[in-house]
Amino acid sequence: MSILKLLADSFMRILLPGLRVTIPLTLISFVLSLIIGTITALVQFANIRFLKTLARFYIWVIRGTPLLIQLFVVFYGLPNVGIVIDPLPAAIIVFSINEGAYSAETIRGALESIPKGQIEAGYCCGLNFLQVMWHIVLPQAFRVAFPSLANSLIAMVKNTSLAANITVMEMFMVTQQIVARTYQALALYLELAFIYLMISTILTKLQTYLEGRFNERGIQR
Repeated sequence: MSILKLLADSFMRILLPGLRVTIPLTLISFVLSLIIGTITALVQFANIRFLKTLARFYIWVIRGTPLLIQLFVVFYGLPNVGIVIDPLPAAIIVFSINEGAYSAETIRGALESIPKGQIEAGYCCGLNFLQVMWHIVLPQAFRVAFPSLANSLIAMVKNTSLAANITVMEMFMVTQQIVARTYQALALYLELAFIYLMISTILTKLQTYLEGRFNERGIQR
């Protein structure tokens, strides 16, 4: 079999797991990470000492340990204490918790960039803390944090390749299986890199478009 025929035959066999597994894994994990990150950032912003300490500890542990080790702890380690999680849910849990720590710092920085006067004005209008956050602070904070969060989403697409280490059948693992049969590692891994590049390019274009829309809305206001 020629290299070109191999690449043509393998392209869809690699791309389909990307559409069925890699992209859903990324999107679900990213949405959950935003929820985790927002709650963690708000806890720190509210400056509740005990909860803030817990939030800082969570961020310290997660950002200070490799993502691959976190995957191994959840998938291979937890069964030792009787907790067995299937590969895909385990990957979603780990990616969500891992990215949540980074998102928390991004969102916290965005929250702190909002002028204090706007927060005080909200309180003067009779709003409570959660209402001030929801109606005044978070909409502006997410506009500020959007570029960094979008970059994190693109990075997560590539990081999902680590899920192959816990037997998730995403693009990288499928490519490994094809390489094991054909011994054409260079060509197939370059093809895989091209597919990741295509997905990242689409997300980058979408990011640029949305940033432009946010900027237009900000100018109109």
